[in-house]
Amino acid sequence: MKQTATLALVAALTLGAGTALAADKMDGMDMKGMDMGKKMGDMKAAPGAAHKAVGIVKAIDAAAGTVSVAHEPVKSLEWPAMVMGFAVKDKALLDKLAVGKKIEFEFVKEGKGYTLTSAK
Repeated sequence: MKQTATLALVAALTLGAGTALAADKMDGMDMKGMDMGKKMGDMKAAPGAAHKAVGIVKAIDAAAGTVSVAHEPVKSLEWPAMVMGFAVKDKALLDKLAVGKKIEFEFVKEGKGYTLTSAK
């Protein structure tokens, strides 16, 4: 019985450590220094609600229709500055983007991720 309790404790600690490590990187987001207690603004990130941000394009994957942006804090979501990947609503937007270019953009929550809807 004592051995079973010890094994259960070790398993719980191992799973907890794995969860903590997984929280460091999620879906292309660099979340170091982020207060995870705020749940990344998910309560305010209603599907379809538009959010505005400013950032630098870090990578473009035209085939996948995604872009990685190092963005400044997003006040509407209480997010700190971070690097994260966005799906692109219209692949024609990718023609406006270039790695290293500073952009003002809008994005929305769609499903589990975020989609860039406009950029200038």
